[in-house]
Amino acid sequence: MSKLSIIGAGNMGFAILSGIIKSGICRPEEISVADKSEPCRKRAAGLGANVFESAAEAVSGAEYVILAVKPQGFGDISREIATSLKKEAVITSILAGKRIEAYEAAFGSEAKIIRVMPNTPAMAGMGMSGLCRNANVSDDEFGFILSVFSSFGAAREVPEELMDTVTGISGSGPAYVYMFISGLIKAAVKNGMSAEDAKIFAIQTVLGSAKLAMESEDSPEQLKINVCSPGGTTIEAVKVFEECGLEDIIVKAVDACINRSRELSR
Repeated sequence: MSKLSIIGAGNMGFAILSGIIKSGICRPEEISVADKSEPCRKRAAGLGANVFESAAEAVSGAEYVILAVKPQGFGDISREIATSLKKEAVITSILAGKRIEAYEAAFGSEAKIIRVMPNTPAMAGMGMSGLCRNANVSDDEFGFILSVFSSFGAAREVPEELMDTVTGISGSGPAYVYMFISGLIKAAVKNGMSAEDAKIFAIQTVLGSAKLAMESEDSPEQLKINVCSPGGTTIEAVKVFEECGLEDIIVKAVDACINRSRELSR
């Protein structure tokens, strides 16, 4: 019998497993993992977890169950595990576009449901996760799952009506950042830098800027001003960004992502 079961050991499921074990939230022998893929099972077993091909076997007796499968697999997985779940089990899902009501329909109105939107930087231990829950989940139960998702980054509780916004900002946000990094690299190469050096300069600049923004008491707007000396070089680039409406473009793009998330949730 395991304290916690993870269904799906792909990249995100494995990141969750790694974070839990590294932080000591659970011992490896307290965790069961299910995946149809043998390589995924072997990778999880390498961390000491109990592995199963059957999701029903993996969740049997578990206090906490984390669903980390593709959204299109929800129907099959919910039917497979429904009769094996403990009545008191807390079901946590990272499936995009599935509202709490979908889990209550699958597992019953008394089921304890937590919905999470993590992001891919979790694989580097730097994720950002938004969490919401139904009324059946106690503060202690929610606190445990919050600690799980905090073990590979940061995590915050939000109302379910903001989960689509979380999707647009942090869930999909890494893609926007990678586009900006790619643009910096292309500009560097165009101006004579090697692709290898350009990658290092661009990524370290974004990483360092994010760290400073996190630690500084100044707003991002003020931090931008701090870099822009009057009549200097930075202000020329910033002028172009402003002329092109960069911030408006970002807002418009995020709005499109959020609207699509809302459509999928329906």
